[in-house]
Amino acid sequence: MSVCIKIRNAVKKYGNNTIISDLSLDIREGEFFTLLGPSGCGKTTLLRMIAGFNSIEGGDFFFNDKRINDIDPSKRNIGMVFQNYAIFPHLSVRDNVAFGLKNRKTPKDELIRETDRFMELMHIKEYADRMPDRLSGGQQQRVALARALVIKPDVLLMDEPLSNLDAKLRVEMRTVIKEIQHTVGITNVYVTHDQEEAMAVSDRIAVMNHGDIQQVGTPKDIYQRPQNLFVAAFIGRSNVMTGELSMKGDVPFVRFDAGYEVEMQNVRSEYRKDQKVQISVRPEEFIIEPGEQTDGIRAVIDSSVFLGLNTHYFVHTEDGEKLEIIQESQIDSIIPSGTSICLRVKKEKMNVFAAEGEYNILEGVRNDITA
Repeated sequence: MSVCIKIRNAVKKYGNNTIISDLSLDIREGEFFTLLGPSGCGKTTLLRMIAGFNSIEGGDFFFNDKRINDIDPSKRNIGMVFQNYAIFPHLSVRDNVAFGLKNRKTPKDELIRETDRFMELMHIKEYADRMPDRLSGGQQQRVALARALVIKPDVLLMDEPLSNLDAKLRVEMRTVIKEIQHTVGITNVYVTHDQEEAMAVSDRIAVMNHGDIQQVGTPKDIYQRPQNLFVAAFIGRSNVMTGELSMKGDVPFVRFDAGYEVEMQNVRSEYRKDQKVQISVRPEEFIIEPGEQTDGIRAVIDSSVFLGLNTHYFVHTEDGEKLEIIQESQIDSIIPSGTSICLRVKKEKMNVFAAEGEYNILEGVRNDITA
């Protein structure tokens, strides 16, 4: 059985240092929920508070309607998967997977049946009698995942589980983890600093910084309509440019400092006034036009990187601003360095923030911190 997790006004301190000051969050039953943020932002601290490994200096934690603040970690019915796998080196794969069931004194026939089931689910049954030192990193992580799931926890907690794997294995394992989680249907709280990994596995993501949650939403919501400039810059690549919002009658226009202006009908009504703004344009949201075009941002190609499907261009504008642009690769040519170009933007995709970057002024921003 999975549970929903409710956190209300959580506080975590180490001495006089407050790591988390007043955090509230709802994690839905059966969802794959990721805590994402830079190192030191408090995501692992929050995970360990849910697990019971860290003390709680304030606030309340609930599994469904049951307050768990004072419940021993061993009584919370959680599964844990760590960055360093933490499987027992002196036990075979089978004995590692069965460990939790043995501790719970599970009847032998059920223990064998469930151990076999989860080894098959994780595609490690053929290694049942191997010792961990004869397994690859990916195989060891599958063992750790099977061991965590076989006890049928209410919540599965995963702390940077793929960071020790090479790039190809990380991609393979994140697919495995998502498929298994949805097959088993357990509430999963996953910690990572890898934005692409979070986007690939999550139903919803909480972006954290300095112990605070900046935004909660689906990968699509967070990528397309970030709550603030920190989220926009942290999730994927983003070119941040300065400009002004001005009203021409009832119509809002955004003018880049580089001189390019676009009509923006999706500015929220409360922000329809003349003001300085910051504009976030992702590399794929630029359109490269020939240099003789006049309606756009004038720029010059500095260099390019061909990556098969896409080509990345690095350019500078007339006022020296550096930008990155991603375009689908052409079959015949790559634009040479030194070429003068004109940049336009896909205005329906770009984001506009108040002058300090603290909030997005466009329609469609979602922030589902609590239900």
